[in-house]
Amino acid sequence: MERRVLFTGFDPFGGETLNPAWESVRRLDGRTLPGGWTVAAVQVPTVFDRSITILREAIARLEPRVVICVGQAGGRAQITPERVAINVNDARIPDNEGQQPIDTPVVAGGPAAYFTRLPIKRIVAALREAGVPAAVSNSAGTYVCNHLFYGLMHLINTEFPGVRGGFIHIPYLPEQVAGKPEPSMGLDLIVRGLEIAATVTASAVDAGDDADLALAAGREC
Repeated sequence: MERRVLFTGFDPFGGETLNPAWESVRRLDGRTLPGGWTVAAVQVPTVFDRSITILREAIARLEPRVVICVGQAGGRAQITPERVAINVNDARIPDNEGQQPIDTPVVAGGPAAYFTRLPIKRIVAALREAGVPAAVSNSAGTYVCNHLFYGLMHLINTEFPGVRGGFIHIPYLPEQVAGKPEPSMGLDLIVRGLEIAATVTASAVDAGDDADLALAAGREC
């Protein structure tokens, strides 16, 4: 496996003309991180099933040691590494090919859930130290983001055991919420935050360290 971090970002969906996930990760494509790690970025479709197929092909082709899938989370004001992916599709709106699965499994017969293999609390601590708003999220939803997150973790557990991976949600860009009472984050800050997340994860891989920080990040409800 290569000393490579693979980022994925979705194409626009739900009537949007851009998706901050792809806009941010494509700016990281080709960058070199500390320790000689390189970054690759791949766009995935906002489509159930096919998004996982594209991800699997990218992992097989690029042989990354770290995979970070990124998605848009409207309404959030922080960069939020996700803790857990659940084996449920429950789409509020159709995907980009008109599919709208309701109460179906991501993987038939798969575990109810997978926990991330990213050091999410180390990432949050590093982001906050750098002045980037961040928090751990305990729900990736039930749309294509959670679908891809679960698919990634299933691939790691069944086909690519040497990969460290997980999912990070990011806010809207300012241009997406002009005139609306919705939080957003500038593209430069999002890119910086994702680069920090990749660097923290790559450093943990280099150190052979699977432990995370004991940082309080829970919620009462």
